[in-house]
Amino acid sequence: MANIQYYDVIIKPVVTEKSMDLMADKTYTFYVHPDANKSMIKEAVEKMFEGTKVEKVNTMNLPGKKRRRGNVVGMTAARKKAMVKLTADSADIELFSGL
Repeated sequence: MANIQYYDVIIKPVVTEKSMDLMADKTYTFYVHPDANKSMIKEAVEKMFEGTKVEKVNTMNLPGKKRRRGNVVGMTAARKKAMVKLTADSADIELFSGL
């Protein structure tokens, strides 16, 4: 496995209607590095966002989709998504506060 630092684990947040609705329950969704495991994701969230305590992490691997342009068929990149649930006494993630 590659040497992944905590700042390389989280790629970007997922901003969809469903992920915004989950924020009321203190559940945040991120695209993460494909080689990251749950403990790495937990450590990265707690280090990157001050005052957060992670209760649990759910991950899912999303395969690439087939895309076609003319006669050429290709695949989009595969991704890994993590849903991070914070504890009740944890601070909110400020990244999502203005949305």
